[in-house]
Amino acid sequence: MIEQIYNYFTLDIMYLWVNIGVLPFWLMIIFFPQSQICRYLATSIFPLLLLSIAYGFVIYQSYLNSYDFLSNFNLYLGINFVSDLFNDKSYLLMFWIHFVSVNLFLGGWILKNSQKFNINKVILAFPLIITYLIGPIGIVLYWVIKIFYSKNLNLHD
Repeated sequence: MIEQIYNYFTLDIMYLWVNIGVLPFWLMIIFFPQSQICRYLATSIFPLLLLSIAYGFVIYQSYLNSYDFLSNFNLYLGINFVSDLFNDKSYLLMFWIHFVSVNLFLGGWILKNSQKFNINKVILAFPLIITYLIGPIGIVLYWVIKIFYSKNLNLHD
């Protein structure tokens, strides 16, 4: 039975589960930001713990398949080396889980921070959706919105 479960979780299946798995958390953050379930599930450590387990599983599978982890440091040598790393499905999935995790963390942070300033949840939906898709631009958009609500230009908050 363990063998069947292990064979089920291929890299392609893991990719689908990670993408589908973060959607409920993002929907809670965007549509139900004030709910208790959002506080206890979406903006807590829970989704990041699940993504960490998935990340660890991909690392473990990569290790079993003799993945050369030292070659990951080549990404600092130039953009062509990054392109070479992305040719490997294991590395690509590790990167994707990393990307999804950071964006979800940022979405939770935006939500928690916006509650300090009572930012309208309809207005907040725009930077959250953009953070889901392209994280850094969503953060900057939220920062601009936060300036108007806090009436304070703070570069280090």
